[in-house]
Amino acid sequence: MSREFILCLNRRQTWVIFLLLLISSACGYRFSGKENLPSGVERIFVTVFENRTMETGVEILFTDDIIQELIRNRKDSLANSRTGADAILSGAVESIRIRTISREGTHTPLERRVWATISLKLTGSDGRVIWKKNGISESETYDVMPLKQETERNRLDALSALSKRIAERVYFRLTDDF
Repeated sequence: MSREFILCLNRRQTWVIFLLLLISSACGYRFSGKENLPSGVERIFVTVFENRTMETGVEILFTDDIIQELIRNRKDSLANSRTGADAILSGAVESIRIRTISREGTHTPLERRVWATISLKLTGSDGRVIWKKNGISESETYDVMPLKQETERNRLDALSALSKRIAERVYFRLTDDF
């Protein structure tokens, strides 16, 4: 190999390394700003949500995921009791719906989609409503398997995934620039 080719290769490698470092340094960039809670709210207490569906335990799933999202982003903003909170976040799981979205014949479903809808309210310690959002909804697709237990596991996994996405959306809506 010629000396010029090796020199050129080293320059290319240097540029590749430089570009990789430049790209990787920007990975943490966010557009969301400072993520402030509503004015006057420093600590939030989250109550267990109401369950207005026939699905057992979804109120715990959605409540826990919102608590985990608060802990992940602002662990200092979570109060252990109502008395230590500036505001109370309460809510309800309004609906869980499941529909078949693809089939392999008339009676053989291949995929289903589960939809969940929740409503939330942030109430100040004085009882006034600070923030309220109805109809927060997400969906997730899951595979229907030959064994009913496998399908049920897939359904529960889909429900868990959409609960986490809803929790993330709720956090970002709560911390929009108030």
